[in-house]
Amino acid sequence: MPMMCAVAFSPRGRLYYADPGSLSPRVGDRVLVPTEAGDEVATCVWAAQWVSQDIGELPVLRGLAGPDDLHQADTSRRRRARARVAARRLARDHDLHMKIVGVDHVSATGGYTIYFTAEGRVDFRALVRDLNRTLAARVRLEQLSARDSARIQGGIGSCGRDLCCATFLTDFEPVSLRMARTQNLALNPMRITGACGRLMCCLRYEHPLYEEFTRAVPAVGERACTPTGEGQVVRHDVPRQQVVVALDEGGRVACDRAAVCPSRQAHDAAHPPTGRADARPPTGPRHP
Repeated sequence: MPMMCAVAFSPRGRLYYADPGSLSPRVGDRVLVPTEAGDEVATCVWAAQWVSQDIGELPVLRGLAGPDDLHQADTSRRRRARARVAARRLARDHDLHMKIVGVDHVSATGGYTIYFTAEGRVDFRALVRDLNRTLAARVRLEQLSARDSARIQGGIGSCGRDLCCATFLTDFEPVSLRMARTQNLALNPMRITGACGRLMCCLRYEHPLYEEFTRAVPAVGERACTPTGEGQVVRHDVPRQQVVVALDEGGRVACDRAAVCPSRQAHDAAHPPTGRADARPPTGPRHP
């Protein structure tokens, strides 16, 4: 079985999985992780452990970070902060309607990648020239979408936990307003909108469960036969796996999904349960 650990490049940042190799890093240890730009210092968030499933190829840790590596990481952090301040100031001087959301610094080459968001296309050629001169390094600007911006900046969602996109989501799947309607959520933008200003990604998590439930039971407004009597379906309670039926005789009843499932009812009608006389519990004393 392979071993795996999880690391983060920034506090409360996105988790990345790695193969510890011959190391046994503990939570809080600073380790060297291979990246496209070279080895980067990260913090071990999950200690190395055995996993049963095949997880594919993972980057192998280079080793524990030494004093020189930590010094280089601290220097890179200060340079990123300086580049962020310079980019915001120069963007304001050039009257560019853009928001600087993140900066990457490659220690091996000394170059910077500055991430920003904007409502439309931005002509930042003059800004790049000034940044190259101010930072004395090669600077590249990259425009991000609203969701990618939230992923880089991080934050706390309405659930009180770190944003999914900033911790474990590897890609963004389409989210539609129909998913909120299917889950009987109030269509209040304040309730279903994430930190990025788009529909929350978590609306998709339980959507397959709701779709499977609605396929298996009568739709709202249809007739249903329950153990209590016949009536009309008025509501689906998917978390409880129940269907609320307004009975023809009056009143409402909440039935389990299996009680109103047409296929289950057809099966029970074709194969009625039969009892065995010797299977009944004895009525007399168990001991003489």
